Parts: sequence; structure tokens; C-alpha cells
Amino acid sequence: MTAPLIDPFARAIRYLRVSVTDRCDFRCTYCMAEHMTFLPKADLLTLEELDRLCSAFIGLGLRKLRVTGGEPLVRRGILTFFQAMARHLESGALDELTLTTNGSQLARFADDLAACGVRRVNVSLDTLDPAKFAAITRWGRLDQVLEGIAAARAAGLRIKINAVALKGVNEEELFTLTDWCAREGHDLTFIEVMPMGDMADRLDQYWPLTDLRARLAARFTLTDLDERTGGPARYLRLEETGQKIGLITPLTHNFCESCNRVRLTCTGELFPCLGQEQASDLRGVLRASDDPAVLKTAIRAAIARKPKGHDFDYSRQRVAGQISRHMSHTGG
Repeated sequence: MTAPLIDPFARAIRYLRVSVTDRCDFRCTYCMAEHMTFLPKADLLTLEELDRLCSAFIGLGLRKLRVTGGEPLVRRGILTFFQAMARHLESGALDELTLTTNGSQLARFADDLAACGVRRVNVSLDTLDPAKFAAITRWGRLDQVLEGIAAARAAGLRIKINAVALKGVNEEELFTLTDWCAREGHDLTFIEVMPMGDMADRLDQYWPLTDLRARLAARFTLTDLDERTGGPARYLRLEETGQKIGLITPLTHNFCESCNRVRLTCTGELFPCLGQEQASDLRGVLRASDDPAVLKTAIRAAIARKPKGHDFDYSRQRVAGQISRHMSHTGG
């Protein structure tokens, strides 16, 4: 029961992204519908169940845990979960505890997160234009997010900005975002928009990162880096500024061959691949038995079904490999 988790393609699973809620205080256009119907509370894993599940994974060799949502910091009592996971950092069983957030609640939680052993956070931020930010997020305020980023930085947290590359929306801000991150000392990663949820605008939004990289190369000297952080990003360095830029390219260059991660939804579904519909129900296992061995057996069975890769494709001006669920359901 203590042997590491190995999938059918000999990839060791070391990284779990766990969604703690499907709720969010924003309604980003590429993530969820404006008028969402959220899950009833009874369907969600309790914080205690999340602890049991994540602890089981850690007992099977998991080394990195990323907390996501929705927006994880709007989950009531979420700090108790971070405090519970901190024991695995203290024991040395877990290397890293981190989260992806929209930044809206960071001003409230930054100091407490740092006290729990969180050392870095990913903040989703696609634009520095207040009006454009309001349009993308529908309900968000840019000044609130910038305040949260400042609070996280003051708490000693390392910040990485995640920007979804949106054609016709933030193309002209490529250098604005890059220069701002250089001044502030933040890492920056660009992400291709993925074919998930409501597909009405996906083809129009899709800005391939091959084009974005070419634009960077016209202004900066780029050096590809071998660095891997356990996530899907490939990194390069801008020699003129020394900053690191990440590119997450599920469409133009998939990253499946080195995938070491799985995703757990707030309802206990384990998705071994973001770009596939197949999932395993771990909530039912949790609620049917208190035996840790039963849960670990179910986790191993789920990992044994991990596919080789996803099927996302925008070629020929149509969407293939489309996933019907919203990104907020699976976790960012």
C-alpha cells in the first residue's frame, strides 16, 4: 500500500490539484457562465473528507498539492484545511502546498497562508486594464486583486501571474504584462484557452502561443530552459530582463508525455486527465468506508485508467476534443 503511484505509461503521479469549491466571486468568460447553478452543499466533500483524500494521496507518494476552485479562498473554513495539510509539510511527506487564486481574497488570507507553509501562489490575471478586467471577469475589480497581490508579496509569498492568451482581448497587452511582472518581480505564464464548457467564443478567443512567442522574440532574446516545476508549463528566459516566462500550450504543443498530475473535484471525482471525460468516484468510497486501505485501492484503480493524453484540437477551424464541463468544475 505504500508503493508509489505509477500510471499505465510509467509516469509517477506526484502532483494533485484539488478543487475545494465550484463557487467563485468572479465569472470569467472562459471559465464559467455568468449565471451559474452551483452544486448543493451535500454534494461537496467536507473539509474533513478532503483531508482524508489528500492525506491518502500523500501516503502514496504525492509530493505536491495545489488547492484550486472555483476560487478556493471563498470556501467557508478553508484555512482549517490548509492548517491540516501543513502537518504533511512539517513531517517532510509533502514538498509543496500551494494554490491558484483570482487574488480577490488574498489581502485577507496572505499572512495565514504563509503561516501554514504556503510559499508561492498562482494568481490568474489576464489584463491590467480595469475596464477590460471587468469585462473578462464580469464581477471582478482589478484594484482588489492588485491589493491582494501586494499583500501576498508583503507576506513573503512568491507570486506567479497566470494570463490566458485571448485573441483580440489582451494581445496588445503582451508587453504591458511582461514589463509589469519584470518590475514587480513576478513570474509570468501564458495559457492557451482550452475547449471546455460553453464553446460559443472559443475559436474566436484562441490565440496560439506560437504567435505570442514570436512576438516576444521580436523584442527579446529568448533562451529555452530545461526547468520543470511539476506542472505543464515550458519555460524560457528573456535575456534582457532575466525574467522567466512560462508557456502552457495544450493545443499547439501538448505536454502529456511528462504528465505527473491528476485532478480531484470538489465532489470527489478524480480526473486523471483534464482533457478527457473519464473520472472515478472517490466520494462514494470515502462515505462507504473508513478503512484507509479501501480508499488507497480505489485511488490506485483510478490511476490505472490514466490515459496517454488529451484530445484538445482547434485545427481546421472546428473544435475537437471538446469537454462539456466548465473549468470551474474540474479545478483550475
